[in-house]
Amino acid sequence: MNPLLLEVPMQFETERLILRAPYKIGDGEIVNKAIKDSLYELKPWLLFAQELPAVEETEINLREAYINFLKRESFRFLIFHKDSSDFIGVTSFDNIDWDIPKSEIGYWINTSYSGKGYMTEAVKELVDFGLDSLNFRRIEIRCESTNYKSRAIPERLGFVLEGTLRNEDLSVDRRELTDTCIYSIVS
Repeated sequence: MNPLLLEVPMQFETERLILRAPYKIGDGEIVNKAIKDSLYELKPWLLFAQELPAVEETEINLREAYINFLKRESFRFLIFHKDSSDFIGVTSFDNIDWDIPKSEIGYWINTSYSGKGYMTEAVKELVDFGLDSLNFRRIEIRCESTNYKSRAIPERLGFVLEGTLRNEDLSVDRRELTDTCIYSIVS
């Protein structure tokens, strides 16, 4: 089947969260504020957080993500608290290969909401949807070996650590080689 014909919801709900595609004008302002509030924690791991992007840059990035969503090339979801409507973070299916079919999951959280299980809840929803509805045969989570908070999510969700690629990548500041952990779940 052509992926453009797949029915992919624009929004999911979990017990505490709403995950929705970044299609609303003004999402960039909300996400940019979370990046600003979390810059110190995001900077060691994420390229986009090396400097605070302008709100306009964040808005453009989200609109491009929405275009990719419609083209079925990746699926980015903004995470909001169901009761308060507060923005919590982002999770996404990236590097989709429809021939296998498989994907990677990425995520980041607003520091104010870290440690409450929100990201694990959001990623679990994505995993369930990917395996059950998109029929992914493999879902990966890749993260730097020293990013223990990120590694905890696939470990909590029953992913298998397939291995650690040593000296596989450069740190985001481009100063040192880093090791990458590869976690997967298969169906």
